Amino acid sequence: MIGLLQRVHNTSVSIANKEVAAINQGLLVFVGIERGDTQTQADRLLTRLLAYRVFADNDDKMNLSLQDINGGLLLVPQFTLAADTHKGMRPSFSSAASPQQGQNLFEYFCSQAKQQHNIVETGQFGADMQVTLTNDGPVTFWLQIPPPVL
Repeated sequence: MIGLLQRVHNTSVSIANKEVAAINQGLLVFVGIERGDTQTQADRLLTRLLAYRVFADNDDKMNLSLQDINGGLLLVPQFTLAADTHKGMRPSFSSAASPQQGQNLFEYFCSQAKQQHNIVETGQFGADMQVTLTNDGPVTFWLQIPPPVL
């Protein structure tokens, strides 16, 4: 399971010109689900992103987590993160989860996030979304919890 974290001042998601989610200071996380991912990978990724220290403390060092600052969390499904780009001129999506598996695991991930954090908003699985953000830094990190070896 992949999480592309971006530290933001604010961010929002719109579908068909209607805003469906927005947060102020916090993390925008694009979520990619790979074939073989389970709730175990989802739980581990969520634990890491909630505690990942990417916000500045009083000494301007990245020592504070999303939970420390009580920031917002916007989760956006993005199956293209699971693309294989190693060869050719067109990405392969053979390592991405099936749409049904991806949707089920994304919904589980969002449900768990809402139970563990105060401010959680989500994009919509399978929708054509427009994401607007003001990066803070910019600060971007790739977190990946590999699926079990099949």
